[in-house]
Amino acid sequence: MIFTKMNGLGNDFIIVYGEQDLPVNAAELAVKWCNRFFGIGADGLVYILPSEKADFRMRIINSDGSEAEQCGNAIRCVAKYVYDYGYTVNSEITIETIGAGVQKVGLRLEGDVVKSVRVDMGEPILEGLIIPTTLNQSPVVNQSIEVDGQEFKFTAVSMGNPHCVIYVEDATQFDLSLWGPKLEIHPLFPKKINVEFATVRARDYVDMRVWERGVGPTLACGTGACATLVSSVLNGTADRAAVISLKGGDLFIEWDEKDNHVYMTGAADMVYEGRVPE
Repeated sequence: MIFTKMNGLGNDFIIVYGEQDLPVNAAELAVKWCNRFFGIGADGLVYILPSEKADFRMRIINSDGSEAEQCGNAIRCVAKYVYDYGYTVNSEITIETIGAGVQKVGLRLEGDVVKSVRVDMGEPILEGLIIPTTLNQSPVVNQSIEVDGQEFKFTAVSMGNPHCVIYVEDATQFDLSLWGPKLEIHPLFPKKINVEFATVRARDYVDMRVWERGVGPTLACGTGACATLVSSVLNGTADRAAVISLKGGDLFIEWDEKDNHVYMTGAADMVYEGRVPE
């Protein structure tokens, strides 16, 4: 199998092109290949597949073998991949996802080089039961959650996958590995959840760190950055356009008041190509 290693702000993926559908053993392959000691090493395994609805279809298998409905960093990597390898000559393409449907993607080019990717991430889902949480309310803002005797306040948003945003004094120093795994599997979240810890520094700048469902701590999360911007607007602490600063770099997120869509702009990079032996 030929693969390309790519990353979006350090959130790294094994990209595979050429399959007609998701292999039946994709979960097993993801666990094996994403292992950073005995495999290639990555946060997830991404297949670029044919689509009847869009230019391309994306399926993402997390490093634990579970499937992610959507991934903002992965979709930017997929867009750069198909352009750089000549599978499209267009700077505007569509990519089908299982969680957020067909998404429009714009490539920011300098000559023939993809410098950044802007993705229409669609409308945020704010209904508690659809996100899903066990709370029958909309929106789910500044709600209490308790873990091991510690109370947090969270806001829940789905960007095609579920997110729980918690505001802390300093997200960059927060003990992610202590609280992330406990919150991920909390009974309030029937399909588990991605957990973002955020600190609003200014109305146009937010620090964020993430514990990703099925992966653990990652350097960046595109859908998490979108959820954090939406959450911050709902809480009245940020404007509708802001830089979300992650450990791996910055994303520019906009929540458009006219169409209610969230737009994400950021980089994607190729690391190397390789071949998995038979």
